[in-house]
Amino acid sequence: MKLMKTLPLVAALAALPTLGLAQDAAMSAAPGEQTAYIFTTLLFLMGGFLVFWMAAGFAMLEAGLVRSKNVTIQLTKNIALFSIAALMYWIVGYAIMYPGDAWIIPGWFGSFGVASLEPVGAGADMVDTGYASLGSDFFFQLMFCATTASIVSGTLAERIKLWPFLAFVVVLTGFIYPIEASWQWGGGWLSEAGFSDFAGSTLVHAAGGFAALAGAIVLGPRIGKFGKDGKVHPIPGSNLALATLGTFILWLGWFGFNGGSQLAMGTISDVTDVSRIFANTNTAAAGGAVAALVLTQLLYKKVDLTMVLNGALAGLVSITAEPLAPSLTEATVIGAIGGVIVVFTVPLLDKLKIDDVVGAIPVHLVAGLWGTFIVAWSNDGASYGTQILGFVSIGVFVFVVSFIVFHIIKAVIGLRAGEEEEINGLDMAEMGMEAYPEFSKG
Repeated sequence: MKLMKTLPLVAALAALPTLGLAQDAAMSAAPGEQTAYIFTTLLFLMGGFLVFWMAAGFAMLEAGLVRSKNVTIQLTKNIALFSIAALMYWIVGYAIMYPGDAWIIPGWFGSFGVASLEPVGAGADMVDTGYASLGSDFFFQLMFCATTASIVSGTLAERIKLWPFLAFVVVLTGFIYPIEASWQWGGGWLSEAGFSDFAGSTLVHAAGGFAALAGAIVLGPRIGKFGKDGKVHPIPGSNLALATLGTFILWLGWFGFNGGSQLAMGTISDVTDVSRIFANTNTAAAGGAVAALVLTQLLYKKVDLTMVLNGALAGLVSITAEPLAPSLTEATVIGAIGGVIVVFTVPLLDKLKIDDVVGAIPVHLVAGLWGTFIVAWSNDGASYGTQILGFVSIGVFVFVVSFIVFHIIKAVIGLRAGEEEEINGLDMAEMGMEAYPEFSKG
């Protein structure tokens, strides 16, 4: 009887090496073409709607950091800019960014044309034409385009008029962003030079920061921000609860931003990489938040919530250029230095008399520089010199073109609200409605 009970155990133990070999074979086996196509398409769609949710994060962050008299216009700008980006990227931007072999100026300027997706139901027949559906790729890439415009919105808040801002968004999302992004992600000259920007520390975030910087210089600061004696007058936002909510939404959306940029989920290796990207993205944000938390306590003897929020976002921007290669320790350090950058860059902008309402320039431009540069630390295929070349090239292009476009808009239709309108708030002047009417006088 004892022998009968032991035999199954012996057989199972004997089979273990065989099972191990079978498991190893399964791990290394390539998936079917259609399976890889389906899972990569799913990654693009899931990543895309997570990045879409970042639009809500930007809206809440900005609504919380502007004064109550300017909340409605900020919310309007955010939903309008996303909608304009969706249309412009479809009509012209996608073809410019991904021209294939149809470059107008090879490596520098793509082709003109309306994005065309595969016919309904034809996806299964097109597996051999690509690794994911064209619709999912277009949807995912569009979200990055819209994010670039969202960055500009917060910096220029409380003094730029609605329609001039939206006119700039048309140019930014239809032309400026697609052109510079094509240099890297469209197979352009920066890609050939060896520049590396995994998910867009420079192509998206720094580009939005450079456009915001150009607009802030052309617009000038808000009334009352800087005194005649050079003293900086802080202008608190209306709702830090909304700003905090917006930060958490952005943090969540960033998993799609960076994770989706793996651009493949058809193998065990790809899925493992996506999980590593998620972990590095999260720890970089945490490092940035804690660094800002501790540093503001040391510098100001009290913690500054807005700095902590922007510290987390700076950590996210910093890791975006290379969220896969670093270890968790390296990712934490990269994010923490991003948080430190914000704490020191915000007052530097004040000294330069550049009024950035939400701190987008320190978060997206300066932390974007840091994140792009430090790629070479963990990625052996990148060089510090090439990383700087890419950042400077894109920065100069976006800043100069944006500066010119803002001046043209200013000359043609005007850019800034009048003094009385700005003092009373753009909600009533531009929109005729208020976000918090119960607090109105009279």
